[in-house]
Order: sequence, then C-alpha cells, then structure tokens
Amino acid sequence: MKKANKSVIIWLLSGCVLLFLMVTVGGITRLTNSGLSMTDWHLVTDTFPPLTDAKWQEAFDQYKKFPEYQKINIHNDFQLSDYKFIYFWEWFHRFIGRIIGLVFLIPFFYFLFKKKLDKPTINKCIVLLGMGAFQGFLGWFMVRSGLIDNPDVSHFRLALHLTFAFITFAYTFWVALDLLYPERNVPIEFLQKIARFALVFLLVQIIYGGFVAGLNAGLIHNHWPLMSDGQFMHDSIFIEQKNLLLSFTEGKSGVQFIHRTLAYAVVAFMVLLYYKSRKITLNKGQAVGINLLVILVFLQFALGVFTLLYGVPLWLGLAHQINAFFLLSAMTYTLHRLSK
Repeated sequence: MKKANKSVIIWLLSGCVLLFLMVTVGGITRLTNSGLSMTDWHLVTDTFPPLTDAKWQEAFDQYKKFPEYQKINIHNDFQLSDYKFIYFWEWFHRFIGRIIGLVFLIPFFYFLFKKKLDKPTINKCIVLLGMGAFQGFLGWFMVRSGLIDNPDVSHFRLALHLTFAFITFAYTFWVALDLLYPERNVPIEFLQKIARFALVFLLVQIIYGGFVAGLNAGLIHNHWPLMSDGQFMHDSIFIEQKNLLLSFTEGKSGVQFIHRTLAYAVVAFMVLLYYKSRKITLNKGQAVGINLLVILVFLQFALGVFTLLYGVPLWLGLAHQINAFFLLSAMTYTLHRLSK
C-alpha cells in the first residue's frame, strides 16, 4: 500500500462500514415495520427526532392520515409509545444516510484540495457520490409507494433500494481495493469468468431477497427442503397470479420458490469456483477470498433455511441479511484478486 493512499483507503473503508451499518439498520427497519413512520422528508428539519411532547403528537397525528395506520395499526391499539418505537428506526436509518453523505463529501473535497487523488480515483469517487445521491432518492421513492393507497411499500422499489445499496458498497470496496493493491496480478481468466457468473447470480438472489421481504413471502411455506404439502413447486404458485411471470415476480409462493431454488445455484457456483481453484497455484489473497466465499455461502444457506423454518424471527432475518453483506464483500474481494 502506497503511503500517500493510506488516508484515502481509510476514508473509503470507513464509508464501507457506514454503508454496512445503514443496510443493517434498514433491515431492522423493515423487519419491525418501521419504514412508513416518517411521512415526509426534509434535508435539515427532521435531522433530529421530535424533542417535545407536542411535536411527537403532531408527528403521530400526521402518521394517522396515511394507509398503514388507517388500514392496519388503527386496529392494533396503536399508541404514541408504539409510534415512537417505529419512528426511531426509520429516523436512525435516515440519520446514518446523512452521516454517510458528510463522510463522503467533506473528505472528498479535502483530498481533492490536497491533490491526494489521481484522475482515475477522482472519476471513481464522482461516480460514488452520484450513486449515494441516487440511493437517497431510491429510499424516498420506495417510501412514497406506501403512503398513497397501500399500507406497504412496493416490493419492486424495496428490492431496488436494497440491491443498489449492496452495489454501492461493492463499488466503494472495489475502489478501496484498487488503492490497497496498486500492483497488478496476471488475471486468472477461467476463474474470473466463474466468479463473474457467481456475482450475477448472487445479485439476482439479493434482488429476490428484497422481493421476499417486501411481500412477506417468508411467512408462508415454512418447510424445507420441500414447500408445503411436500411439494417441490407448490400448487399455489400457479393460481396466485394470472401467469407464471407475475407469479414469479409478484406472487408470494412464486417469489419464495425462486429465492429458495436460486440459493442452490449460488452455492453451486461458489463450490465450482473452489473446485477449479484447487487445480492451480493461487496467491494468498486469492486463496483466502475463495475459501472465505465457500464458508460464507454455506453459512448463508443455513441461515436462510432456519429463517424460513422459524417464520422469520427478527434476529434470524437480520443475521441472514448481514451475512449476505459479508458474502458480497468476499465475492467482491475474490473477483478483484482474480482480476487485478
């Protein structure tokens, strides 16, 4: 690692940690049904939660005007204390987003002024800033879908928001790795190709994880290895929607079927990468990355199974999402070490 790049690398990795924290809190926000508690968005005025009883009551009264309260929580003896709980998680999620914006913007201009960034890194950082701004827009775009008619957000928008957060993290990590490993290895092309396919399948699996979360599809067919009634493809897949395309994108049974079946493909690609890598000599970084991938993918598979079997308890659902983050981190690192 070049000494001149050390502070820049620390900055980028700090951003990765904050992105991880934000996705984790986002998972808690989703699993506690807290995402629609803040019914408006202001860059400055809602930086902190209400500080007086009157302000809390005002926010609660505003929340009562929207579908989640009117169609669901009004029937659940939902009180101000309950509202404060869900408000906290959504506020904390947005607060971390603001911190991330400052952590990326202020050091970027400092490093730019101090001429610590070369032109390729400047261009990558500009892309990162754009991705961060777009992620903020996606968050509000998602929330808006649950404030009109439906008491829940669009699962398409949720999956887009979640997946783009993962992609933003992976790109930030990649930029940091470019600086951390300035030397260039000879790419191992056939392993690189397998790793790229594995990454694509992993990202599709993350998208479907967002679909499952958005539709609460993990609360049905809580059996494994088969779905309910001992069926590989449950009959409900074919009757829940008008056609198979809608069943596999909007039907709870169909979405769960894709997510649970695609898991086998993700595992298969990781195992294939490991098997093929045993036939050649790898450097330390490559070997560590591939070994870690195999460990994490089996752990992720097990967490997914237990999350399903136990009906998505908060701690297991969160552990499943957190490990997906670790798995993508290992995938990004491995692909980088096989490519450069």
